[in-house]
Amino acid sequence: MARLPRLTVPGYTHHVIQRGNNRQTIFRGDADRERLMQLLGEYARKHRVAINAYVLMDNHFHLLLTPDTEDGVPLMMQAVGRRYVRYFNDLHQRTGTLWEGRYRSTLIQDERYLVACMVYLDLNPVRAGMVMEPREHPWSSHRHFIGQTQDRRITPHPLYWSLGNTPFAREAAYTEMVRAGVDVPSERAITDATLQGWALGDEGFKDELQKRTPRRISQARRGRPVSAPQEPAD
Repeated sequence: MARLPRLTVPGYTHHVIQRGNNRQTIFRGDADRERLMQLLGEYARKHRVAINAYVLMDNHFHLLLTPDTEDGVPLMMQAVGRRYVRYFNDLHQRTGTLWEGRYRSTLIQDERYLVACMVYLDLNPVRAGMVMEPREHPWSSHRHFIGQTQDRRITPHPLYWSLGNTPFAREAAYTEMVRAGVDVPSERAITDATLQGWALGDEGFKDELQKRTPRRISQARRGRPVSAPQEPAD
């Protein structure tokens, strides 16, 4: 069965995951991480994609992206993937693939899942046992959003700006949201939707999104249809 094309629509937030092949390490030091961040910044600008949040782990990374064009995210990820593999293989004297196939992604309903996704990314290093607190992990956007650093590659989503009228208010509000964490059902929904490529949101969001793309955005219901029997299945 042919796989579906990626779901990508301009103006919507995309949650992207890129994993190492067989879960192998894709960073052997901070120089590798910095190189990937340089490439992400370069090609995000070139292809008009806003980087709303990110986290680099040892064998994968997550991004929250908002593209201005339909092909912005695919072109950006393709360029970053190729350039980084070339860099990594040359530096570490290796050959062959680095990535576990193509990247995974989904579109999210901002009002319902944007902040939850940001928190989900920030807490990834904690869940993995890499750090005790998200602020201890230098390779994520967390410290930017709590006011400890300034990352010019980050374009805060409008919903982040709505957290407060001043930088201090926004940073304090976001810090509390991270401290509260993400509930298990939301965490599972974020992971499953991204890995499977289905849109993440309520039915109204999905109905509106479906008008913007011919690509099916959610999994078809199992079982026989309840509509009139004379209508053929797709």
